[in-house]
Amino acid sequence: MQVHAKISKEWRRRMTFMFIMLFASGIWFLSDGYLVWPAEEKRYVAFKELADATIAAGEAKTEKDPAVIMAWGKKADAEGWKSKVPKHRSAGDLTGQRVPGFVFMVAAITFALWVVWNHRLSIRAEDDWITGASGQRVNLDWITETDRRKWDTKGIAYAIYEENGKRGRLTLDDHKFLGCEAILLEAERRIKARSEAASPAA
Repeated sequence: MQVHAKISKEWRRRMTFMFIMLFASGIWFLSDGYLVWPAEEKRYVAFKELADATIAAGEAKTEKDPAVIMAWGKKADAEGWKSKVPKHRSAGDLTGQRVPGFVFMVAAITFALWVVWNHRLSIRAEDDWITGASGQRVNLDWITETDRRKWDTKGIAYAIYEENGKRGRLTLDDHKFLGCEAILLEAERRIKARSEAASPAA
């Protein structure tokens, strides 16, 4: 038989989605840590100065006083800022956004490199030989049984084989490497044929 099971479109689609999630999370944290929150801290400093001045003038008692809120609204409009009262963003708060951002970005880049490396892999069946994704070579006639317990849910089956008296296991992942089912069916056909040949005639 001749089968070349390559990376499937579905696997590529899922890996692309996971990369986008990691990368987008990194961008979100880093933008907060380096752009959004520092800008909000700048607005908070201006708000705090305005609130303190309003309280010192006896026009308000606390930062939540309507007089302070109204004064801030006017200043925000004049500066082109959001009218919502800004929050204090400490150095620790900024670090708390930047560190996860870098972690997500490193994870995204590492994941992308892993996906690219996986695209070089495949599972081949040529004549009587199967070459697994890791380079493992197994003769179809060495396979004594198959394990399909994960087939229906994950598209993964295992071909159990014996080589020189030692048992091994070859992974056939049809979700990742489209075309593995043909290899699996051929292995099972041969197992059945050998079993029937070994059975005494009725």
